[in-house]
Amino acid sequence: MTLSRRQTLVALGAALPLTAVAGGTASATPRRTRTLYIAGDSTAAQKYANAAPETGWGMALPFFLTPYQQVSNHAVNGRSSKSFIDEGRLVPILEEIRPGDLLLIQFGHNDQKSADPSRYTEPWSTYQEHLLQYVTGARARGARPVLLTSVERRRFDSAGNARTSHGEYPAAMRALADREGVPLVDVQAASLAEWQRLGPEPSKEYFNWLEPGESPNYPDGRQDNTHFRPRGAVEVARMVAGGLLEAGVLRAGDVRRLEDEIPTRWITWPQQ
Repeated sequence: MTLSRRQTLVALGAALPLTAVAGGTASATPRRTRTLYIAGDSTAAQKYANAAPETGWGMALPFFLTPYQQVSNHAVNGRSSKSFIDEGRLVPILEEIRPGDLLLIQFGHNDQKSADPSRYTEPWSTYQEHLLQYVTGARARGARPVLLTSVERRRFDSAGNARTSHGEYPAAMRALADREGVPLVDVQAASLAEWQRLGPEPSKEYFNWLEPGESPNYPDGRQDNTHFRPRGAVEVARMVAGGLLEAGVLRAGDVRRLEDEIPTRWITWPQQ
């Protein structure tokens, strides 16, 4: 993996053992490390010091995985299922992914942008067609694709009810997953329920809402209902890890801390 491909490989534990140890005796067969690749947009992407405290959920996903599950985060701000492919960003994933690895596929936010032909896809045709390229590419290499519906934006009506914002894209992804037999993590439904539980004001603490002067990166403040602060990224990553377990993609021994409080100080933003 090279930095020129703008990917971030994150693994908890500074140095993983080459052999599993039980009762002080090294196992003869080293346990294979599996990689979870993320293809997605800004809600999942690695953020750098000049964007802090904005945080993608992919940055927090390793907190919920055991050390033999690594995360290779290829998600990039502003990309749709179409533009990610057109820019050649799927190619390095498929060059590196190995049998047994996972490809987590989350697009929809930018596929909606009908004014931009470089990104726009139609839910029941071109969106599904582009998603299928990720699915077939992973399967051809012995890896397992997983479809993730888009995490919901922070939208409430006048009565304080959380509102959906992705139109027919989640339904189109669910239908594709059912038709093609692809595991699905319904992040849209889980996040909508969480924002409803929190309510309009408390949910701001999960998104990149900032007062003027609160962050040097946003001197005039910020009211961002799409991107997360560390707390929000952690909770969405928890939804993803829990959903992978529920879908049978990961086993109980692959995940950890699903019920634990995760300190937001664990989130760090490297220099770009």
